Amino acid sequence: MSDIPFETGFERRVVDKLTDVQLLLDSPSYRIAYHDADFITDDEMRSIRLQLEVAKPDVFMRRLGIRSTVIVFGSARIVSREKAQSRLHEVLLRSSELPDSAELREEVYRAETAVELSEFYESAREFARTVSEANLEREHNNTAGETAHDYVICTGGGPGIMEAANRGAYEVGALSVGLNIQLPYEQKPNPYISQGLCFQFHYFAIRKLHFMLRAKALVTYPGGFGTFDEMFEALTLRQTQRMQPIPIIIFGEEFWRKIINFDHLVKTGVIERSDLELFHFTDSPREAWNIIKSFHGEN
Repeated sequence: MSDIPFETGFERRVVDKLTDVQLLLDSPSYRIAYHDADFITDDEMRSIRLQLEVAKPDVFMRRLGIRSTVIVFGSARIVSREKAQSRLHEVLLRSSELPDSAELREEVYRAETAVELSEFYESAREFARTVSEANLEREHNNTAGETAHDYVICTGGGPGIMEAANRGAYEVGALSVGLNIQLPYEQKPNPYISQGLCFQFHYFAIRKLHFMLRAKALVTYPGGFGTFDEMFEALTLRQTQRMQPIPIIIFGEEFWRKIINFDHLVKTGVIERSDLELFHFTDSPREAWNIIKSFHGEN
């Protein structure tokens, strides 16, 4: 007698239907939409992802009472004085052993320039300390029992000038925000951003929105394409009155005037002379903070 179990047509149909049900359960269409990574990352869901990138930082910052910010932009490549001097010492040592090396002479030049530029790292650090200390004093003297935080330092969350500003706030025990961005090369958040206030973005546009949304001031240090993009977008928004009035403060007048001939822009008529009043040059962290306070009518 055969060991193969007898299977009726009905039993076969039941087995087939059970298989069909399992296929339904395993189908991508059956997944809960917000748990379905393939669906969320599909091109057709871009509008949903944009909404999520708007909503998430907003929710977290509201929960932590971040009411307004001071934005600090600048190069990711400008390092602290300590790091710059250490690098210069190392390069000079190697150069002394190979004095005829053109490559090492170029490295020495770059290392010397890094030491010069490190003054902006220290300036951003001091500026953030100054603002943050004033914020802490204001919060300490607040008798209304509010938990809101104003003039919170906010950066792109990366190294360089961004690190310096977050570090200055950290050193006095104040909150600071970091708005990181996914890039083709690795960019980790600097370690001085406050826990719960470091965000990662995929879309530059939404990141820029969050820079401007709560800003009560924008401070720009020397930088490259990214800094240019951020600074000129802010100037355009202010020029066209598409954002709240804020002071825009530029550190490193000598650096910027070598790169941008603002007077020539006026002379050729592509901007108005009054547009030059949208920003202030300074190299003093204390003066920058005073400009911000004066703009908002604070002592």
